[in-house]
Amino acid sequence: MFRQIAKLISVQSPLTPLRQMSGCTFNAQVLKYSEYGEPCSVVKIEEQEIDAPKNKEVVVKILLAPINPADINTIQGKYPSKPPLPAVAGNEGLGEVVAVGDKVESLQVGDWIVPNTNHLGTWATFLKRNEEDFMKVRCNIDPIALCQINVNPPSAYRMLKDFANLKPGDTIIQNGANSAVGQAVHQLCRAWGIKSIGVVRDRPEIMSLISHLKCIGATEVWTEDQSHGTDVFRTGEWKKPKLALNCVGGKSALSISRHLEDGCTMVTYGGMSRQPVTVPTAALIFKDIRFKGFWMTRWTKKHFDSPARTAMFSEIMDLMECGDIAAPPHQLVQLSDYKEAMHSALSTQGFIGKKMILQLNCI
Repeated sequence: MFRQIAKLISVQSPLTPLRQMSGCTFNAQVLKYSEYGEPCSVVKIEEQEIDAPKNKEVVVKILLAPINPADINTIQGKYPSKPPLPAVAGNEGLGEVVAVGDKVESLQVGDWIVPNTNHLGTWATFLKRNEEDFMKVRCNIDPIALCQINVNPPSAYRMLKDFANLKPGDTIIQNGANSAVGQAVHQLCRAWGIKSIGVVRDRPEIMSLISHLKCIGATEVWTEDQSHGTDVFRTGEWKKPKLALNCVGGKSALSISRHLEDGCTMVTYGGMSRQPVTVPTAALIFKDIRFKGFWMTRWTKKHFDSPARTAMFSEIMDLMECGDIAAPPHQLVQLSDYKEAMHSALSTQGFIGKKMILQLNCI
């Protein structure tokens, strides 16, 4: 399927690849907001003329751009990291280089790229930035997966690598296991030989959800009640988890933390229940459980030029190339339907939910 998408992208490109050409401009459509508020009210389609690139500048045709919760929260003004207004929305996306300035060294026309920084403004048909704002990616990988490579797979990767010395046969436990990060965790664990237990909310279609998560790599899937009542760790039937990942908070976080092996860590990277993480005194004193937080944006800023970041993306692309990391369920939407897409992203229902992905250039 991804080869068909890639072929369509290439065939339908209306542009002649070029290096800097005098007087050449690109007419872009962008999704822009000038004030914070509800996305369907404040985001508008605008026309924007982009001049030919100069020096280190690169013009990119955006192919696909997902609508993430962080994008919605940024537009609402609720996200910790905010761009100066007015701003073009969008942090993630996959683009094709269509023009480069005469001093560009790392990219050439035809390369596929993803953002190398946040708040790049990927909800646009074209954008122009300096070459260091883009990271070249492989063009033989599913474009749906590539357009989401900046946030969810790296978040899962870093939490599994940085907070425990996990080895094949070890166990981790996570709540919110059907989230995009949660699904990436299961896939990475399967690739690395780690047992992953996923905890999810009970629902009418729970068996379908369990089947899906096991299919992508979960070793076991429990409801919140099952997680709270299980004794498989106490009896020794299962090895106690050496890492817990929490994106829910409240009672769910407390439940998975109680399963941890002494001296191990629970990492909080989200708070979907909007309830605080309560830390039992006994867990701190008698079990030496550690409670830490993780934010991918902070990690990226700290390690932007590090070999660890380069190695991470290389391994993630290796896993995508061989099919060990696949894109979560998604729906492609046209730019003209952006309001419906944002509304769907805000109110997605179902046991997994679908990632809304904007098609910016007629895939």
